[in-house]
Amino acid sequence: MIDPLDGDVEFENEGTLEPLPVVRERTVVMRAVGLTKIYAAVSAGAGAGSGSERPALELFRGLDLRVHAGEMVAIVGESGAGKSSLLHLLAALDTPTAGEVWCGESRVGSFTQKQAAEYRNRDVGYVWQFHYLLPEFSALENVAMPLLARGMRRGPALEQARVWLDEVGLGDRAEHRSGELSGGEQQRVSLARALVTEPRLLLADEPTGDLDGKTAEAVFGLIQRLHEAHGLTSVLVTHNLEFAERCDRVLRLRDGKLVNARAAA
Repeated sequence: MIDPLDGDVEFENEGTLEPLPVVRERTVVMRAVGLTKIYAAVSAGAGAGSGSERPALELFRGLDLRVHAGEMVAIVGESGAGKSSLLHLLAALDTPTAGEVWCGESRVGSFTQKQAAEYRNRDVGYVWQFHYLLPEFSALENVAMPLLARGMRRGPALEQARVWLDEVGLGDRAEHRSGELSGGEQQRVSLARALVTEPRLLLADEPTGDLDGKTAEAVFGLIQRLHEAHGLTSVLVTHNLEFAERCDRVLRLRDGKLVNARAAA
């Protein structure tokens, strides 16, 4: 008897099967592990009656988060859920009660004040709901501030700032002060300021919250374009569910935990 598997036996699909895909773990840029934030009770003080003026407030307990390189992640949730506080922890603007925040291989919670400031200047670009531009300086100078703060010479800093003003479509407004700009233009300047250092992570806290519908759409569209064009890793807090749905992932902060908003829908 001839063994059918012995010798030069050919099968119909021989050589036509595609190799199995190689699964590669995506790089984790930012992660929070077991994050807890509790604000202590505030006493009313002597003569103000018994009890506390404000009881202890627990925003989240045991919260976990992973943000991969190139992702745009939206965080949604009710007002007061702790969304802004979470961004503050990721940016080392505040410290957790328990748990850890990591950016790459750096443990953010172990930073000194100086290291935290360097981290925010080097690794994190932050956009607030309000632009916080310095009114006495031009748009160009405002964008250059993070570079000047790290010790870059004024000439190169202004040159790099001009590149980013062009990138957000405001090259012709470089010499205008913040009071001479519209709300949308002010927020675009603040976006350029956040990205001028080419950070690893963009954090945006309601970046369109103070803008009218048409301007908000334009600013969010700009954030999306810059995210894709420059390979950013972005975490955005927003109340605008339409904008959130245009992100790669939508996480809802509820009862102190982050859940996949799309899976829960």
